Amino acid sequence: MTDTTTMTGPLALRAPSARLWVVMLLAVLLLALPPAAKALGEPFYISLVSRVLVFALAAMSLDLILGYGGLVCFGHAMFMGVGAYVVGILAHHGVEETLLFGLLPGTDSGWIAWPLAMLCAGLLALAVGYISLRTQGIYFIMITLAFAQMAYFFFVSLRAYGGDDGLSLAARSTFSDLVSLRDKTSFYYVALGVLIAVGLLLWRVTNSRFGMVLQGARANERRMAHIGFPVFRYRLVAFTLAGAIAGLAGALLANQANFVSPAMMHWTRSGEIIVMVILGGMGSLVGPVVGAFVFLLLEEVLSGWTEHWQAVFGPMLLLVVIYARQGLYGLLPVREGK
Repeated sequence: MTDTTTMTGPLALRAPSARLWVVMLLAVLLLALPPAAKALGEPFYISLVSRVLVFALAAMSLDLILGYGGLVCFGHAMFMGVGAYVVGILAHHGVEETLLFGLLPGTDSGWIAWPLAMLCAGLLALAVGYISLRTQGIYFIMITLAFAQMAYFFFVSLRAYGGDDGLSLAARSTFSDLVSLRDKTSFYYVALGVLIAVGLLLWRVTNSRFGMVLQGARANERRMAHIGFPVFRYRLVAFTLAGAIAGLAGALLANQANFVSPAMMHWTRSGEIIVMVILGGMGSLVGPVVGAFVFLLLEEVLSGWTEHWQAVFGPMLLLVVIYARQGLYGLLPVREGK
């Protein structure tokens, strides 16, 4: 009989790559975390990793336009904040009140609030992208930053919803009798399920013709335009989709923190999400998830030692940028032996 370990070609049995092992290990750890935390009497870890999952979703959405599209958006947290405020404002008014001249009732239903958060964030991303994508390089960065700061000060001025102090969530989102987000473990699994579902969606998008065009425009925009692809429209669709997913992350964040604030959309928050993508690895979808875990867990550990944790984290980030240009996830080989 033939030893399959010596076979070559498509029929050969190949050992799983290091990247696949990491993904499988991460999935097992995430699924096992809630029962393990309860057994250890440390429910805090469930809340901590829930927050990480939310920011991993935001980082993954940014990776669609940064890692695959080559667009450095310094206002991505704006879409996240808008999604959070949609959930917060709807819950604040309750079912007895209406918004938009009676067209929209206040509600804590996730069936209404979460899609509406994605819709509002997506429409804002469409408007911002329509203007910003007509520029390139530093000009694109500065325009997205300017829009983010305008949104930030707009919500600061909304005194009816707490202004600079923010707004406490009147009630967490409900999904009929299917699941209760009031329970930390239930929310954790909902956040994990959303992250996996969006990850599969983005994997399908980035491996489609749409994703190939997006990557081609990143490498050589002029060549893609010359062979007939409307680069602007492709980028605008990607920018809108990324904004809508960030709005969904904002809806999750509002429920996780029981609070919404203009600080969620400050430009420094956008910078943190960019760091998560770079730290984990751009253009890999899994990389931003790894980056979110490393960034937020290091923040939690280092801030427990010193309030100047950024002074310690900064050199670590520099080492990654210098010696791991594809991020931490990029250090792993695609296949064994390569």
